[in-house]
Amino acid sequence: MKKRINQIVRRLPTWPVYLTVAALIAWHFERALAGAYRPDPVRMLEWEYGRLALQFLIATLALSPLKRLAGLNLMKFRRALGLSSFFFALAHLAVWVALDMQFLFGQMLTDIAKRPYITVGMAALVMMLPLALTSHDRLIRALGGARWRRLHRLVYPLALLAALHFVWVRKGFQVEPLIYMGVILLLLALRLKLPRMPSMPLRAPERAR
Repeated sequence: MKKRINQIVRRLPTWPVYLTVAALIAWHFERALAGAYRPDPVRMLEWEYGRLALQFLIATLALSPLKRLAGLNLMKFRRALGLSSFFFALAHLAVWVALDMQFLFGQMLTDIAKRPYITVGMAALVMMLPLALTSHDRLIRALGGARWRRLHRLVYPLALLAALHFVWVRKGFQVEPLIYMGVILLLLALRLKLPRMPSMPLRAPERAR
């Protein structure tokens, strides 16, 4: 069954992922314009784009454990899912810059320096940037496989920062951000290579005297 699913996946294109991203960005923006996100459409739009960025990031992190533990190989979608997370993060940032802060760059710099949840979120976005820029095959070849893999380990700390940003943004005790944080911690824990316990030699049975 798993082999059959993997064969089907290999034949699937990745472009529908990008089409879905464009459709979701447009759909949420249209809903905000239509008044569906009252009383604070700008803040709700920020939340929706940020939530989608985190969801696609979690989906990206889940591919390797899914392959190793369940035998389902969806790795061909890793680049598309990772870039989709970046696009939603950019949409999240664009709403904050253009609609929330209205291009008041001095105030933005002050908020980044003084508000920890903004500092953490901006740090996560900055760490996403080199990963998105080096996702092309030519840049992967130029960097070399080993250096590219080392660079893309940034996804682990940035995932933690993104989850922490979401927890901080949703002030008070909110279950949803804590679930996302827990899922990310679990996915990162699955990547840990725990040392094996030394095997104890079996003792030969003592001869009867």
